[in-house]
Amino acid sequence: MSTNPVQKGKSKPAPIATCSTVNRRTNSEFVPVWALDIDSEGLLQASDRARCGGTALLGTTPVPPNPQKGAEKSGSKGFDFNERPVVAIWETTQACDLACVHCRASAQPARDPGELSSDEAKYLIDQIAEMNIPVFVLTGGDPLKRPDIYELVNYAAAKPKLNVCLTPSATPLLTEDAVRKLHDSGLHRLAISLDGASEEVHDSFRGIPGAFEHTLKTIQWANDAGQQIQVNTSITRRNIGQIDEIAALLEKFKISLWSVFFLVPTGRGQIEDLPNAREFEEAFAKLYAISRRVRFHIKTTEAQHYRRFVLQRKFEESCAEIRRSQGGSRDESPALTPHHLRTGLTPARPGVNDGKGFIFISHTGEVYPSGFFPLRAGHVRRQSLEHIYRDSSLLRALRDPERLKGKCKVCEYRDLCGGSRARAYALTGDPFAPDPCCDYMPPEAAGA
Repeated sequence: MSTNPVQKGKSKPAPIATCSTVNRRTNSEFVPVWALDIDSEGLLQASDRARCGGTALLGTTPVPPNPQKGAEKSGSKGFDFNERPVVAIWETTQACDLACVHCRASAQPARDPGELSSDEAKYLIDQIAEMNIPVFVLTGGDPLKRPDIYELVNYAAAKPKLNVCLTPSATPLLTEDAVRKLHDSGLHRLAISLDGASEEVHDSFRGIPGAFEHTLKTIQWANDAGQQIQVNTSITRRNIGQIDEIAALLEKFKISLWSVFFLVPTGRGQIEDLPNAREFEEAFAKLYAISRRVRFHIKTTEAQHYRRFVLQRKFEESCAEIRRSQGGSRDESPALTPHHLRTGLTPARPGVNDGKGFIFISHTGEVYPSGFFPLRAGHVRRQSLEHIYRDSSLLRALRDPERLKGKCKVCEYRDLCGGSRARAYALTGDPFAPDPCCDYMPPEAAGA
């Protein structure tokens, strides 16, 4: 994320939208952080699978051809994204000894003297706990560049119902002793990045030799320590052809979640590395196929339309099952309509998106909709996080589906998906524009 976000009143040129094409549990349980029993509603939308459009609510129950009226309105019960997010991410520092080609933070080796102090960090953690935000992620840069990081992990982990995750960089600071110390400090989940199935591809991403080997060692260290681990992969044109190979490599380890990030061209991320909309769909097909056979969960970040893809696939499978059981033809299958999006086929709450169930706090205290979305919503040194999240005009607008434009506004999946607001802003200068990397054309938009 840029440290000099675009301020209100200053124009931003609209780049060409190149995508367009017309409390700890054992690692063996593989329990997703967001699916933990945190409140009476179960936080189903916050689960790994619900976030990425997975199968948590889909099941195999056939969709009724004639849905009854009066079904529960979406979002009428449970977790209210207008009140609090599911996930709060704090960029502990921008200091990092890697030089990743896609780094959203444009990280650098030295720490910023303006970083939140230890006391300020603890006060932020207090606010996150008081808001009952279930998932707190410490990211960077490299969090291990902060000498107080173990103290802060321990402080956060002591908060009831707060699941603490940390994303270190694979540098000499990340040792087997460091992994064990984080585990002993109460860390719920360690997240490590793996961006290629080979040393050549991964190390070219990370900018230093040996990063690939170090990453695999770290995963094994976490397995040996009983530390739950998540693997993050950033998908660009450099590695989109290795999705199957990366998945096969991960199957050799015990991991809880494979979090697949799709590039937003911000920070060091370059528009030339951004896959197009058709390549997104092809990647979704691979991820969905992989998800049917692996033991770990898969979710996407900044690919909200993967939820639409999965829903369509699940619906097709349900229809096929109906045809097989009844001996019917394809033409007799029920049509997927907006009714079905409100009657049990999809999650009962809207999907997480930038500023909607999700919040990002920078190393100096600025608050953004996400780490990929450089429009500032407030500052924790001047306002409470609760006030910023609930009352920021930017965040309120991002949570209002009526503000969406173009095909996203009329899409039947808009509550579940909504498109990447960060990518829309990065590519068009308009945070409410359609996601340029979505290939789907809603019937209402197609008929316009």
